Amino acid sequence: MKTGARRKARELALSVLFAADVGQQPRARVLGDIEHTLRVLVEQWELRPEEAVRLVPEIREFGITLAEAYFGDSSRIDESIEGFSHEWAIDRMPGIDRNILRLAIAELLHFPDVPVSATINEAVELAKEYGTEESGKFVNGILGAFVRSEQAPVNPG
Repeated sequence: MKTGARRKARELALSVLFAADVGQQPRARVLGDIEHTLRVLVEQWELRPEEAVRLVPEIREFGITLAEAYFGDSSRIDESIEGFSHEWAIDRMPGIDRNILRLAIAELLHFPDVPVSATINEAVELAKEYGTEESGKFVNGILGAFVRSEQAPVNPG
């Protein structure tokens, strides 16, 4: 899978997690609306039609798989985030930061073929793009602590 497709798939998964969390939409509904979400994102990305034809299947597959990885392991992932965020209860974190962390930890736990550095770098970039001025540092700090812990059986890539 091409790097650009993976980045876009992470944005798709982030949109799904954000809608389920902040939008308080049921998991089945946000996953059922994935084609609509994907169409909106393709417009925002301004993909040329031939790019869309080539990339959208990969984006859809990885994005859904990544979102499902979080939904299937949400309790453990959320507990990990709270454990490494010390003073911050997960429900007090900005919604975008919380969902970027969820996405990245799901990827670290369930996608051993993806290098750890790629997952962390992508999460930090998403936080810088969509979060607050402090989001990138916050996300990087939590993910760094998670990876250093014994709790994270991840690919050292």
